[in-house]
Amino acid sequence: MLELLIEYGPMVLSGLGLTVALSLAAVCLAIVFGIMGATLRLSRNPVLRMIGRTYTTLIRGIPDLVLMLLVFFGGQMLLNNLGAATGWWSYLEISPFMAGSITIGFIFGAYMTETFRGAFLSIPVGQIEAAKAIGMTSRQCMIRIVWPQIVPLALPSFTNNWLVLLKTTALASILGLHDIMYNAHQAGRTSQEPFLFLLMAFFIYLGLTKISDVGLRALGKRYALR
Repeated sequence: MLELLIEYGPMVLSGLGLTVALSLAAVCLAIVFGIMGATLRLSRNPVLRMIGRTYTTLIRGIPDLVLMLLVFFGGQMLLNNLGAATGWWSYLEISPFMAGSITIGFIFGAYMTETFRGAFLSIPVGQIEAAKAIGMTSRQCMIRIVWPQIVPLALPSFTNNWLVLLKTTALASILGLHDIMYNAHQAGRTSQEPFLFLLMAFFIYLGLTKISDVGLRALGKRYALR
């Protein structure tokens, strides 16, 4: 067993960087989608509110894997059909990394929407009104009043979303992305010891979530002291 770990372990660990990169790319997109979704949900325009509500409801009702396969295969087909119809491009290929990061970011953007929306609604309206009354612009109000309070309010829910997102990246292995899960599966097939390398992947993901949890808890304490 030790010999197999020495021989194939580096192969599994080689997917660690790609898994972390995919997670970071996806969470950045999720934050962008979340802010946009929260803005729509909080809008006074009923049409915009409906768009935001449709986004969160629809995404939470579709399995992650189904949506990922739709983006990878259907999105590529749609782009190439559009290029053929317009003549703007001949062929575009969506890489597994791009499909995985866009899909996971889009999915978790729906959860981030509720995170940011809930944090904003927790801020007393009187503070915003007082800021405007003393002549602050909307931008100044957001930077000085709203944002410093949104971060600590949203951080607990954001932490949960990040930990789930980190584990969800394992689904991208089905697209052929050579991440931890894909490499562990290949190592298990080659060595005929699938359980051993799946167990190795288990502990790697556990380590990543533990490090993330400790880091985000420390960040939460830092903001709580302000």
